Order: sequence, then structure tokens, then C-alpha cells
Amino acid sequence: MTSSQPIVAARRTENIRYAVRDVVLTAREAAAAGKELLYLNIGDPLQFDFQTPPHIVDAICKALRDQHNGYTSSEGLPEAVAAIRNDAEARGIGVRDVYVGNGGSECIELALSALVNEGESVLTPSPGYPLYSAVLSKLRAVEVPYYLDEGNDWQPDLDDIASKIDARTRAVVLINPNNPTGSVCSRETLAGLLELAARHDLVVFADEIYDKLVLEGEHVSIAALRDDVPVLTFNGLSKAYLGPGLRLGWCITSGPEARVRPYIDAIHKFLRARLCASHPVQYAVKPALEGDQSYLLDVKTKLLRRRDITVAGLDAIDGISCVKPSAAFYAFPRLEDLDEDDEIFIKALIRETGVVCVHGAGFGQRPGTRHFRVVFLPPEQTLQRAFDAIAAFLPTRPRR
Repeated sequence: MTSSQPIVAARRTENIRYAVRDVVLTAREAAAAGKELLYLNIGDPLQFDFQTPPHIVDAICKALRDQHNGYTSSEGLPEAVAAIRNDAEARGIGVRDVYVGNGGSECIELALSALVNEGESVLTPSPGYPLYSAVLSKLRAVEVPYYLDEGNDWQPDLDDIASKIDARTRAVVLINPNNPTGSVCSRETLAGLLELAARHDLVVFADEIYDKLVLEGEHVSIAALRDDVPVLTFNGLSKAYLGPGLRLGWCITSGPEARVRPYIDAIHKFLRARLCASHPVQYAVKPALEGDQSYLLDVKTKLLRRRDITVAGLDAIDGISCVKPSAAFYAFPRLEDLDEDDEIFIKALIRETGVVCVHGAGFGQRPGTRHFRVVFLPPEQTLQRAFDAIAAFLPTRPRR
């Protein structure tokens, strides 16, 4: 006899949401109903008119042909680890350890798993990337959001961070440049955050995956500013190197040796247990970091033009305002007087116009505010069509 009872899922799955992919279900409904879809929802440059640089592709193909298809070191291919270390040290980071993972997401999950016990807390930016919420939920840890200040170019609110640190707090996450707002932290903000981390014995998780896609201003790695605070810096091939499907990321640990070494050793236990990241793809790391960077000029020229079209198009719509993003390929416009949840608004927008964006609640936002995320990777004509559709749609929704 076999049981017909449904398998009960683990409780750790109950609070996991990923808005970026969740809206795809609504998009499929709209497509089935005959709507032409305009995708402004996912940060994958290869879905549009961008290509992985040839020297990165060639390195992986050569590795496959050369039969580098077995296991490699758990922490990463030695030449990849050396290239990451050299790049970090050239930017002023005092490197203690480097490890390579199957995407930056795995690196982040391993680092959180080795640090946080059940019931302990981590401060995360709001708005911010929802991966951290999902991992902390799985670990049965407590996510404590801190707010970015929309009136100050989406800089982290240091007073809000300070007010939320308590005896359970183990780490603070910084996404810089930020997803979903496209903001870049000032040196002053970074220095203030490091001071809080030093005062309260916190680890800083610095997610810097968009560091080479700065359109205006300067990006500074927070780990380069002080050497007495433990900082884990995450990066990878997915964004600036236009290889999101390559699933190759890395983590750089810095800080006082005596403080970080037990933590590094704990992370390496997880690294050994999962064997290794993709061996042939790791051969792309050295040429990516040390090879031709000229393609980035063309990428940023396209993005800057599309950023400007996006900000102008959104600001021209009555009832929408948009802080101009300085990096990456996201904008996080505000719905000024909408009288419904932004998730309801976005689902209706998709069904009625085919414009696929992501609701702001999926990334976090201050209570009482409503936003949505726009990806400005699509060609200019697509963006303008989408903003025209939003402008026509918004007056049909309830307003305060």
C-alpha cells in the first residue's frame, strides 16, 4: 500500500518569495490571452542586445576541449583565485581569503550559513535584492530590514541601521551599487557603516556585482576603506561580464586575521562538502579580470542612453517620480498617489498592457510607499513603448 497523503513541505519554505520570477506567472497568463509582452522585469543583458565578450567564451570553450571537466579545488581553480586576489588587492582590499562558487548567490548562501544561527539576525537593505530574505528564511534566522533614503539618492539610512542593531545582530548587508534602485553609496555613507560595524562587532556583506557598471560618479569598495572590520565582498561574471547563465561568482574575505580565520575555516567546510564550482567556467575568470575591458565602454554607453530615456519617460507620467539611478540597469520609480498595493497594480499592468515590471514590495520599501522596478536593458524603442503604455494605464487605477 502506498500513501495518498500530500508530502508536507518544510516550514522553512513558507516565507520564501522571489518577486522577479513570480511575476512571470502573470506574464504567462497575459501571453496566453494574446498580449504582446514587453519585458522590463529581469536583469539579464543576454535577453536583449548584449553579448558575452568573445574572450570569455573562448576561454570556457578551450577549457572544455582541453578536458578540464573533472573536479577542481573546493575553494576554486588556483589561477582563478589568484586573479580575483590580484584584482582585489589592486583596489586596495587586504585579502585574507578567496573562494569561488556557482554564482554569487551560492557564495552568499555559504557565507550566511557559516555565520548565522537560528534566531540570530542580519540587517538587509530595503529596497534590496530578495536572495537574502530567501536564504535567511531557510536558515530560520531573522531578517531585519533597514531603509534606504529615497530623498537622499537611496543612500542607506545610518540612523535607521543604528536603531536596529541589538545583541542578536551578526551582520549587515550592503548592496552597492544597489539592486533595485541603481544607487551608489558615497564614501561618507560607507565610512559611517564601517564605524557601526566596528562598534557593534558586525560582519559586513558587501554585494558589489554591479561595481563596473557605474554610469555616473565613483564606486568605492567598502573593504578598501578600513582593515579592522571583517568584510565579505561578493562579485562574479553575471553582470559586468555579461554571463549570468555561466553561474560563476566569488567571495573575498578581509579583516583582522585572528578574527576572520575561524569563520573562513567554517565556510571552507561547506565548500568541501559541495565539492567545487564549475571547473571549465572558472577558466574564464582570469581573462575576464585581466583581459580586454573595452567592451564595457559600449555597454555603459548603451545603458546611459537607456537610463536617460527611462528617467525622462517615467518622470513625464503624472503620478510617478523617479530618482535617477547612477549604476547598474535598474530604476525604482515611486507611485505617488496610487490607492492600491503595488503588487495589484503590477499584475493589472501586465494583464492589460503586457508591460512586465516587478512590484516594489518584492524588494522592500518604507511602509505607506509604493514603487515598482524597471529594467532598462531593452532597446530604446521598447522602453518608450512601455512608458507610453504605463502612462495610458495609470489613470485607470484608483488614486488617493
